[in-house]
Amino acid sequence: MNFLLQPKKYKSLMADKGSKAIMDKTIAFFEKMGKTRLLDDYNKKVWYREFVDFIGKEQIFAKLLTPKQYAGGDPDARWDTARNSEYSELLAFYGLGYWYCFQVTILGLGPIWMSPNETAKKKAAKLLKEGAIFAFGLSERTHGADIYSVEATLTPKGDGTYVANGEKYYIGNGNEAEMVSTLGKVKDGTDDYTFFVTNYRNKAYELKKNVISHQEYVSNFALHDYPITEDDILSRGSHAWDSALNTVNIGKFNIGPASIGISEHCFYEAITHASNRILYGVKVTDMPHVRKNFMDAWLRLLGMKIYQRRATDYFRGANENDRRYLLYNPTSKMKVTLQSEEVVNLLWDVIAAKGFEKDTIFHMAAADVRGPSKLEGTVHVNVQLIRKFMKNYFFTPTEYAPAAPDFSLKDDSFLFNQGPTKGLGKVQFHDYKPVFEANKGLPNVATFIKQIEIFKEMLEKAGPDKVQDMDPSWSLPVGEMFSIVVYGQLILEQAKFDGLDSDILNQIFDFMIRDFAHFALQIYGNHSSKDEQREYCTKIMLIKAVPNPEQYNKVWEKYVAVLNGEYAMNEE
Repeated sequence: MNFLLQPKKYKSLMADKGSKAIMDKTIAFFEKMGKTRLLDDYNKKVWYREFVDFIGKEQIFAKLLTPKQYAGGDPDARWDTARNSEYSELLAFYGLGYWYCFQVTILGLGPIWMSPNETAKKKAAKLLKEGAIFAFGLSERTHGADIYSVEATLTPKGDGTYVANGEKYYIGNGNEAEMVSTLGKVKDGTDDYTFFVTNYRNKAYELKKNVISHQEYVSNFALHDYPITEDDILSRGSHAWDSALNTVNIGKFNIGPASIGISEHCFYEAITHASNRILYGVKVTDMPHVRKNFMDAWLRLLGMKIYQRRATDYFRGANENDRRYLLYNPTSKMKVTLQSEEVVNLLWDVIAAKGFEKDTIFHMAAADVRGPSKLEGTVHVNVQLIRKFMKNYFFTPTEYAPAAPDFSLKDDSFLFNQGPTKGLGKVQFHDYKPVFEANKGLPNVATFIKQIEIFKEMLEKAGPDKVQDMDPSWSLPVGEMFSIVVYGQLILEQAKFDGLDSDILNQIFDFMIRDFAHFALQIYGNHSSKDEQREYCTKIMLIKAVPNPEQYNKVWEKYVAVLNGEYAMNEE
């Protein structure tokens, strides 16, 4: 059984014909384009006009990103996080640039679908049907996404209209977006935040440059007395502020699947290359260190997929009384993206110089894979965010009805009505312990439970003082350790639904135990750590995964080695 995305034997998670058609048509588009052309466009930094025309002709973005209410009766249209995640993984499998076009369109639509402005919503739906792409005009050059410091302005003219001025930077799709959801402040004495819509065709919209060297167009644009009417204003005041952060919540969750897709294509190339090479008279994949790299990479990749799938259920099931997604979302963002980098590192250590060759997907992915962890908040920002949930997660669990796997054909409408962005410290979680206890028959899960118990006791009896808490060099490893617990919990939950082979699950927790000890070492080595804290870290570090060579080899033979030659993209 192959758990990785395999385009030529594709099995959609979606049950409906319309969704399957979207996936199948997209695979056909890329396989017809072929690897030679795809890589040539990438190497020459060619804007993906053909792809934009394709998604317009087939109305793919219209179907994926239009809520039913505005879809004019299209039975395939809905905003479905499970489906969008699947599509993100598929696009990134072929190239991060194609995914990025989708990603920034999602971000651009966020403030529109969250707006009370029905005129703008109907316009967006019409444009989507016509094949438009969208953009999210939030960041500015001098302070990035620090929206406290936004400098773009909207000034009333006194006749019910406004003019917009200012520059935006790092704005994907800014070269061709028909609606750019642009954040600024109203200069009428209130200094209110506001989202308003701009368009690249207007003469008051100056497209200055692409700020990166890539196929993607990440624009710097300037507004010079850009005319704005009430029909162009999406939100104002606290609603605009909340729309900015809640849109990022939606976009953030779309990043993990991209990292998964990149890593999967790399894995196929690497395992096929290494499996067919003899060095020093030995088959490369028979070398123990090489086999370990492939095993670690495959297990980490599988963990990414399993976590992301389960987190999607909490995202789709969210409501004003269940905001657990606010933890699982940034955990996906920082954990899955970093795991993808580790997967590519492990594979690259095996294939070495092959990873630089311009006719490989790997050279493209190796350059791009470090991008997702820097989008929608750095790793550091997201680790500090998830730490806000740590106290309630460990010490005050509450009851929730079980979250079932959700592939229903519904809009995830709560995403456009998430409400105020404050109160994160009040979000509650179900008890993490039962799912671990249910799997303690697996030696490495039982071992991981011991590590969690010591970590929890350290937080309770020797937690960070105020200085340590404010010092990222101390608090970040703590957040990383917490994230591994959350990651493990959701992997175990999903493994039950999937009926995952217990041999695989036990091997996944082998690397999780090692990762947990790695971050304990960082705390131990920090100059500000206290003796009592170091004692706890020592206990965690001295706990080792339980080796099982027979099981390890079984997983290798049954699931990993067989991926040799399993997939190669059509050449042309």
